[in-house]
Amino acid sequence: MPRVVVDVMPKPEILDPQGKAVLGALPRLGFSGVSDVRQGKRFELEVEGEVTDEVVAQVEKMAGTLLSNPVIENYVVRVEQDA
Repeated sequence: MPRVVVDVMPKPEILDPQGKAVLGALPRLGFSGVSDVRQGKRFELEVEGEVTDEVVAQVEKMAGTLLSNPVIENYVVRVEQDA
């Protein structure tokens, strides 16, 4: 079944306290070499039938109205084949 994925991330100018908390925890757990962490969300939508331009446009509308807050978040919609 085809899958459409929406990745949502805070805009670069928005503070990301969860990402900062992860960044601070990594060295305490023995991990090094990470200079920044941003935490986002991933939505996987399995769709019936073929993924057409209309289906992608519908998911774009979902992403802009429900799955993200466009004031503080950016999103990317992509299609995964045979997930």
